[in-house]
Amino acid sequence: VQLQACGGGLVQAGEFLRLSCTASGIIFGRSAMNWYRQSSGKQRELVASINLGGGTTYADSVKGRFTISRDNAKNTVYLQMNSLKPEDTAVYLCKARGRTWLMGPDGDYWGQGTLVTVSS
Repeated sequence: VQLQACGGGLVQAGEFLRLSCTASGIIFGRSAMNWYRQSSGKQRELVASINLGGGTTYADSVKGRFTISRDNAKNTVYLQMNSLKPEDTAVYLCKARGRTWLMGPDGDYWGQGTLVTVSS
C-alpha cells in the first residue's frame, strides 16, 4: 500500500493550500481516510476524517477552515485548508484504514507526509 501526499508549501497567514493524498494497493472506496498533522514537540493530531459514506469530522482547531473530501474514482483524498494560521504549521500525513483485498482484514496505512509552513 502506498499513500502519496503532496500540496504542502510555505504560505502567509490567511492564505490557503490544498493537500492531496493518492492511494494505491488498497480498496480505496472501502477505506476511511484521515489527515493527521505533527509539529515539533507536539503529539500527532487528528485533523480531519472522512468515512466510506462521505461523512466528515474535524478537530475543533480547524472547524470552519478546513474541508476534507474524497474522489473514489481517483483514489484520492483532499484537504482544503483556508485561512491558515501559523499554528497550522506541521507535517501533514494521510492515513487510510482499509483492506488490500475484499475479504482481508482492515489495517492502518500511513503516507510520508507533506510539510505546511505558515508564516505570520
